[in-house]
Amino acid sequence: MSQSLHEWEQQLTALWQQIDVIAPAQLVAAVDALAAERPEGDAVALFERACVRDTSGLEAEAEPLYQAALASASLDPYRQARASIQLGSSLRLLGQLDESERLISAQLQRYADPAYGTALHDETRAILALTYLAQGRAVEAACLALTTLAPHLSRYNRSVAGNAAEILKNAALASSWS
Repeated sequence: MSQSLHEWEQQLTALWQQIDVIAPAQLVAAVDALAAERPEGDAVALFERACVRDTSGLEAEAEPLYQAALASASLDPYRQARASIQLGSSLRLLGQLDESERLISAQLQRYADPAYGTALHDETRAILALTYLAQGRAVEAACLALTTLAPHLSRYNRSVAGNAAEILKNAALASSWS
């Protein structure tokens, strides 16, 4: 490996900028070739190979690559969050809804650690809301989406968050009575 990780990532960025002008199969091949320049089992290379497959609609091929990247435990927190989010989304698309929920929920718990940071927190919640929708849990999905959106509103933040919490509470009570 004659180039630094920074130089390698610059080449990777240049490839991703071509996403709209080259065919998905060509992008997969180009990312694979670039990933081959990294050491065997390199978590960043595995992650990027998973990303390109995911982007190309090859979720089943992306899943084991995401799993391997996450298993290495050497991804920085930002890429680790992205890998969890993207794998959770892929699992949802593959019909593995319980596993998607488990993975995304675990990612949300990581944000409780101040050392971990909160980059992509709202994005994680959005993917969990999509998983809830796929599970037929529309009320939970909508309430999660609304409570995620509420802090970003210019007005009515408390009202939106409070109403979403009340709706969720009432839905939970109604389901416990049935």
